[in-house]
Amino acid sequence: MDNAFLMEYGTLAQAIGGELRPFPGSGRGFRSVHIDSRTVRPASLFVALPGMSTDGHRFVKAVFDAGATCAMVARSRLEDPSLGLEDAARKAGASLLVVEDTLAGLQDAARVYLERFPKLLRIGCTGSAGKSTTKEIAAAMIGREKPVVMNRGNLNSETGLPLSVFEVRSHHEVGIFEMGMNKPGEIAALARILKPQIALITMIGTAHIKYFGSREAILEEKTQVFSRFSGTETALIFEDDDFREAMAAAVRGRVVFYGPKTLEELQKVEDLGLEGAEITWEGISVRFCLPGKYNLRNAMAAAAIARAVPVSSRAIREGLALVKPLFGRSEIIRGPVTVIRDCYNANPESMAEAIGFCDGLDWPGRRVYIIGSMLELGAASAEAHDRIGRLLAASKADMVFFFGPETRVSAEALAAAETPEGRKILSFHADIMSELARAVKEYIRPGDLVLLKGSRGCALERLMGTGSDGEAVLLMTTEGVP
Repeated sequence: MDNAFLMEYGTLAQAIGGELRPFPGSGRGFRSVHIDSRTVRPASLFVALPGMSTDGHRFVKAVFDAGATCAMVARSRLEDPSLGLEDAARKAGASLLVVEDTLAGLQDAARVYLERFPKLLRIGCTGSAGKSTTKEIAAAMIGREKPVVMNRGNLNSETGLPLSVFEVRSHHEVGIFEMGMNKPGEIAALARILKPQIALITMIGTAHIKYFGSREAILEEKTQVFSRFSGTETALIFEDDDFREAMAAAVRGRVVFYGPKTLEELQKVEDLGLEGAEITWEGISVRFCLPGKYNLRNAMAAAAIARAVPVSSRAIREGLALVKPLFGRSEIIRGPVTVIRDCYNANPESMAEAIGFCDGLDWPGRRVYIIGSMLELGAASAEAHDRIGRLLAASKADMVFFFGPETRVSAEALAAAETPEGRKILSFHADIMSELARAVKEYIRPGDLVLLKGSRGCALERLMGTGSDGEAVLLMTTEGVP
C-alpha cells in the first residue's frame, strides 16, 4: 500500500468483490471518500448512490472534473447511454469500480478499511435519544488520554457511519461511533461494519416508531448493535431501563449496568438549573455545563464508556468539564430573553424531559414554550401529540406556541384539559413559520424564558436571530422567514 493513499483501488476491488475498470492515466488509490459531488477533492473515491430525488451516477463526469480518480458505480447503470460512465472515465483518465449495489459497496469498503486497524478499540453507541451527546462527552473524556476518532456531527446513518470510518488513521487508539436508524436492518448493517468491542444503548424510546410499530420492535432493532459480539465484548445498559433484562439477554459477552446506583465513583450531583450541574467524581467536583436530568444520564453513559476503555478518573472529570452543547441540543442562549434551544430533534420522551426541566427552574419571569411537531411517529402520532398537550396543560407555561400540523392535536388537548388551580395557559397554533414568527414577536418581552423544542423537520432555530451586540436573541422581525 502507498502510504499516500487510504487504500489502493485494486486492493479495495479485490476485497469487496468489485470489478475495477481502469483507464490510461488513472490513479492508483484514494485519499478520501465522498457521496456528495459538491465535496469531492482530488484523489478521491466517489460512490454513486441512488436517491429519492436524484441519482449519484448522473454526477460522475462532474466528480471526475473535480479531481476524483475513481467512481464506484452499479453494474445496472453501466450500460445506460444517457450516463456515459465509461466514456467519462476514459476522457478523465479515471477508473470505475463496478459493484452490484453501491450502498452495499460503500459499507463493504468501510468494513474492509476498518479491518486494517486491528489495534483500534471500537465503540458503538445507539439508542432512541442522547447518543450524539453521549458520544461527544465520552470522546471528551477518552481524548484526554488517548487519540480518539468519532463521527463528525451526526453522521451516524447507513451512509454517515461508513464515511466516518474513513476518518480513522493509524495513530488513533479509540474510535467511538454513534449508530442511528430509521428502518429495519440498519443497526445490523452498521454493526457488521464496526464490529464494536464496547456497545451502549442509551434508551429504548419511541423515536422512529413510524417505521417499527412498537417499542418492542425498536428494542429488537437496537439490540442488533450486539449482533457481532463473539463473547469477549462488553455491553453497557442503563440500570433502570424498563427493557434492561431484554437488552441483556441479547448479549453474547459481558454485561455492565450503569447509573447512579452502580457508578461507585459518582458521589454527588448538585443540580444548578440552567448552569448545568456540579458533579463529584471520586472526591473531586467539576462543573458540567449541560442542563437537565437527561444530560446527566448522558454523562453517566459516557462515564461508563470511559471506564470500560479504560481511562482515569481525572480524564473523566476533565471531559465532563470540557464538553459544550451541540447545536440545537440543550443550548442556553442568553439575550433580551433566555432561550433553551433544544430543537435538533424531538420524540415523546425528550419532549416530556424538556418541559419538565423548564417547569423545574426557579424563573422569575414568564415561561414561553414553542413546541414543534414530533415527526416519524406514524400511527402513534395523534396519541403522542395529545399526551403532550395534556402534559403542557399541567405545566408552568404562560404561553404555548404550537408549530406544524401534528401539533394541532396538542393544541386541542391543551384547550380541553383542566389546568392546575385554574391557571390560564394561552396558546397559538401555526403551520407557516412566518405566522409563528409574527405571533412570537408580538408576545415576547425581555425577561421571558423560551423553550424551542421540535423535530428537525420543523427547523425552529429559524426563530433565532443575532442582536447588535452579537448575542443571539429571539427573532424580532419576520423579514426573510419562509
